[in-house]
Amino acid sequence: MKFMVPFLTAALPVVSVAQSQAGVAPGVPRVAIPKVSEVMVIMTAKQGVIPQQIMSVMPDEIRATVKLYLDGKIRQWYSKGDGKGVIILIDAKTVDEAHAIIDAMPLSKENLVDHEYIPVGPLMPLAALIGGVGQ
Repeated sequence: MKFMVPFLTAALPVVSVAQSQAGVAPGVPRVAIPKVSEVMVIMTAKQGVIPQQIMSVMPDEIRATVKLYLDGKIRQWYSKGDGKGVIILIDAKTVDEAHAIIDAMPLSKENLVDHEYIPVGPLMPLAALIGGVGQ
């Protein structure tokens, strides 16, 4: 386990650079891009929206969030560390699928929040530990 942190620290910049390059030189292995397993959604209040506007919709937003959690659509949710928004992990394979889920929620319907969508998947450098890419 001691070698994991140095391994990941060394591998992550290489993965990032390799994935950002359009082409790969001959003989250089392509870095595996993970299959999307979730979409992280960062929600923050739109500029100019006051707390009272958010709070007036919050009872409906809470009910919708809990229902999505119980239906297995929301895997996890968190408050941002600065207290200015939430982070939700949606069980979705595409940003479009996550977008459809979030767009149906009350705060989104009222156009009170901005969203950032980040598709995420398994940490692919770990495949080197088991001798394969695993895609």
